[in-house]
Amino acid sequence: MKDSLIVGLRHQHSFVVSRAKTVPAIYPESADFLSMPEVFATGYLVGFLEWACILAIKPHLDGAQEQTVGTHINVSHLAATPVGMTVTATVELLAVEGRKLVFAVQAHDGLDLIASGTHERHSINREKFDAKCRAKLQAGLN
Repeated sequence: MKDSLIVGLRHQHSFVVSRAKTVPAIYPESADFLSMPEVFATGYLVGFLEWACILAIKPHLDGAQEQTVGTHINVSHLAATPVGMTVTATVELLAVEGRKLVFAVQAHDGLDLIASGTHERHSINREKFDAKCRAKLQAGLN
């Protein structure tokens, strides 16, 4: 990580909710999910908040081999958002503890605060991470 990655870094990111990001779309194999309302799914909301954090820190990482992975999420989904509304995530870097990054995260749909909480990410070396995943897969296949 570069020295420019500092506590207080803020970023906003917006996205228009499509049918592909609703509750029925999260597991189309499940009749239970298919029968749910077409509103922004919590699973996709979590991914959207991660996306905003990734965008916030991307310019502050050391090259293509350094990336981050999500390791903890503590978010309340506070209000439903119908298809067609724009959601905006606001993220702020609260702490840099070695390779661990801690963010405050929120999302708003223009009418309601729809999410609030914290998210943690860890810096990884992509090559080393991939090697560990391959070794784990091989161990699991044996």
